[in-house]
Amino acid sequence: MSLATVQGAADRLPPSLPTPPGRLRSLWLAVARRRGLREFLFIGLVYAMYDGSRFIVAGKQSTAFAHAVSVLDLEDSLNFAWEKTLNEIVSAHALLAVPADYIYATLHYLVTPLVLIWMWRRHRPHYARARTTLMVATVIGLVGFSLLPVAPPRMLPGFVDTMAQYSTAGWWGSDASAPRGVGSFTNQFAAMPSLHVGWALWCGWQLVVHGRRMTTRIAGVAYPALITIVVIATGNHYLLDAIAGAAVVLLAMVAVRGVAALRPRPRVIDLTEDEAPDLAAPIPSQGGRRV
Repeated sequence: MSLATVQGAADRLPPSLPTPPGRLRSLWLAVARRRGLREFLFIGLVYAMYDGSRFIVAGKQSTAFAHAVSVLDLEDSLNFAWEKTLNEIVSAHALLAVPADYIYATLHYLVTPLVLIWMWRRHRPHYARARTTLMVATVIGLVGFSLLPVAPPRMLPGFVDTMAQYSTAGWWGSDASAPRGVGSFTNQFAAMPSLHVGWALWCGWQLVVHGRRMTTRIAGVAYPALITIVVIATGNHYLLDAIAGAAVVLLAMVAVRGVAALRPRPRVIDLTEDEAPDLAAPIPSQGGRRV
């Protein structure tokens, strides 16, 4: 059998299928080329970490309730423990409690991704820093949930769980803002810091700084204020939780800007007039001929 015959038979064979490592590499390259998909997967990973924090605090119920009592005692000593008053006012009227429940259960998961999309499409040069700030704040919040689990006010005597009280008016059950039947998958001790308030402050900051219309900037101020009132009125957070949520975002902003300032900047060569060639100068000649 000649070498040409063997080579011809090899050329007629079907192309070999990629090996598993090859498939993974191809998938990674496809994701890397599509930045939007990469951003989506990255944000989804952080949210999965946020939701997975439930397993970290499992079995620490007694610690979470002890921390809750300590938070209330601290607020009493500072004379601004007004969560119970606001909770009583709102829970007594379905006209106030039901809209507050809907706001708590929905806007946290709708407004934040919408602002991310808005930053991606309208303010792309500022998107990376804004997204990184949100992610860093979320990770700091996860650390807080893990180290300091705190039971929310609605689990304590004297407070009303408005979402449980008016659960028939929405899709949620008696376990926080989770849909009926999946309450066991919710971290109910993720009160400190309040990422509802933290994410709302991040959204408001982007709207105020990058918004071109006055209505956008007003919404940027009103939204975090509304969320702060809602999380307290529904019995899901203490005032100190809200303050801690705001502090987490501010800390993330400072950290991201600090790291960006430490990065070496690309060197820019500035050609001044003295260094630039003089195009108006006569062309030298030798022997009557120009060179």
